[in-house]
Amino acid sequence: MVERVALYPGTFDPVTNGHLDVISRAARLVDKLVIGVAINIGKSPLFPLEERAELVRAETDAIAAKTGCRIEVRPFTGLLVGFAREVGAQMIFRGLRAVTDFDYEFQMAGMNARLASEVETVFLMASERNHFISSRFVKEIATLGGDISSFVPALTLERTLARTRKSAAE
Repeated sequence: MVERVALYPGTFDPVTNGHLDVISRAARLVDKLVIGVAINIGKSPLFPLEERAELVRAETDAIAAKTGCRIEVRPFTGLLVGFAREVGAQMIFRGLRAVTDFDYEFQMAGMNARLASEVETVFLMASERNHFISSRFVKEIATLGGDISSFVPALTLERTLARTRKSAAE
């Protein structure tokens, strides 16, 4: 039987409960899930790349144990489809929250299909309790002193608060 390998890419700055929801659902569908932590040249990250990857690893250990899926977290740069080929992924999981996500993701899926027709894009809808969470809003709320505890897991909460407090003090 062919191993089902998928890629779930994102910047994860920071990793949110919405990301973890998609990861846990994707992990039930495949044998191996590679979480690609990307450098996004259009965003200025709160966390450096390696720390984002470290947080994702720490926050997904329980998901791997619960689902039996092998989860590998790897930073990457360059084209998503190139990275998908590199890790042997047959599919790319993308989470959708709202209509605005769909428009962007629909275009991206079309471009990726043209570049790598052997890699299928699979959309997972965010669960109702997570459909409004975005890393951008989490960072903004934390920076302004708001409570982000229901949006991110414990270790990420601790690190995000420390990072935003440090930035505010400088």
